[in-house]
Amino acid sequence: MSLKLKSGFAFDYDNLYGEGKVTEADIKTLADDLKKAHEAMKVMRETGVIREHLSKDGTPEKVLFSQLPYVEEGHLNSPASLARLKELTEHVKGHTDAVVSLGIGGSFLGNKVLFDVECGAYWNEKTEEERQGFPKVYFSGNNIDPRATSDLIRTLGNQAKTAQSHKKRKLRVLLLVISKSGGTLDTMSNFMVVYKALREDANIEVEVVAVTDPNEAQPTLLKKLAQEKGWKTFAVPDGVGGRFSIFSEVGLSLAACIGFDIQAFLDGAKAMDEACQTDDVRQNPAMLNAALKFIAAEKYGRDIEVMMPYGDYLKSVSEWYIQLLAESLGKQFNKEGAEVCYGRTPVVAVGTTDMHAQTQQHQEGKLNKIVQFIRIEKWADDCVIPNEFPEVKKLADISGLTMGEALEVARRSNADALASNQRFNALFSLPELNAYHLGELLYLLALSVAYEGELADVDAFNQPGVESYKRIMGPMLQELKAKK
Repeated sequence: MSLKLKSGFAFDYDNLYGEGKVTEADIKTLADDLKKAHEAMKVMRETGVIREHLSKDGTPEKVLFSQLPYVEEGHLNSPASLARLKELTEHVKGHTDAVVSLGIGGSFLGNKVLFDVECGAYWNEKTEEERQGFPKVYFSGNNIDPRATSDLIRTLGNQAKTAQSHKKRKLRVLLLVISKSGGTLDTMSNFMVVYKALREDANIEVEVVAVTDPNEAQPTLLKKLAQEKGWKTFAVPDGVGGRFSIFSEVGLSLAACIGFDIQAFLDGAKAMDEACQTDDVRQNPAMLNAALKFIAAEKYGRDIEVMMPYGDYLKSVSEWYIQLLAESLGKQFNKEGAEVCYGRTPVVAVGTTDMHAQTQQHQEGKLNKIVQFIRIEKWADDCVIPNEFPEVKKLADISGLTMGEALEVARRSNADALASNQRFNALFSLPELNAYHLGELLYLLALSVAYEGELADVDAFNQPGVESYKRIMGPMLQELKAKK
């Protein structure tokens, strides 16, 4: 069974639905709840209201991520905001040598997805011409790791010496610091260390762009700093949690720095949202995905989801999904306050790598997993496996195939083997790896957790568990500083 959109994007759920899997009777039993969930999504789109959703301060808060794909006046993404992003692109291209993206959570994970898909692992080793004038990119602020931060500073310092000796000018570095409050420990500690070190290097010219709460009347710590220092700013918008923020200026500001096709990305997300506005579960990819996974977990005990894209540069998609699933659905209490301890445990895997590491567990371990595959149907750069050793039959047998073809054979073999042993699995299939289809995929996943939150009767848009450790950490930091 497969649901295919006009774009060619497909959700193949044959190994998740049918006899011995989630059944038609299961879906019919859920019919009333699916109808209510779909109505909730309609209300969310129209008003931003999600039943019983409150901010971390306990006040009503709108949920606006579904607005992001629609570039319109008065929306979070507007013609004016996209024009400002284009200005950033024009500013960094041919001018900035390196961008350091400082953020954590969605401010790191989403940006890493966009970087990996657009640039790949060897971007910083390319020449300026090969990068078409776009800067090198480094990530920081996603952990409080002194060694990694020191290494970054040394790397930029060495590049600065080269710029001075070869180009007779300073190295131009842009720090893209992303924090809604400006008080995020991980991000801001790294930012301050890197900012100080680079400013003290006579061979480096430092520029800061702050992505933070846009409130001018009551500026956050970072917004106030930006106002005082004259830094350019972009918005971490209200009503958009970090795990959904890849479609906002949080993700799009980095996208602008690498030449990523922002409009195509949002167009893909918009097309997916439009496809999900039907109340027919068979034709609504997000509702169907949510229903199948909810039933598989609740009725059949498949409460671990292995996100397994086939392709190295899609590993960050799996890591982004980890946060999305964990923070959205891992909830102790439902909307009525009853303890339910709901949620699926997400696991990162990559094909074919983890066929040699995790598949033994997937194939023969506990019957508690769904393996969700992602494949690319047509690779932009595919390599034919040559017949270099014709005398070696095993190697000669695989010659003539492209690497993409061999990758898909491996994935299908894995899927078929899992299915043969009652192991639930499904497939998201992208015609190509580009901005448009990436927008489709990520938006489908985001909307799926919104649907599932309604089915499970939990708030998919809060994260009270995250606040628990923060309340403990603050006083501990103050106590440690007092001992200095």
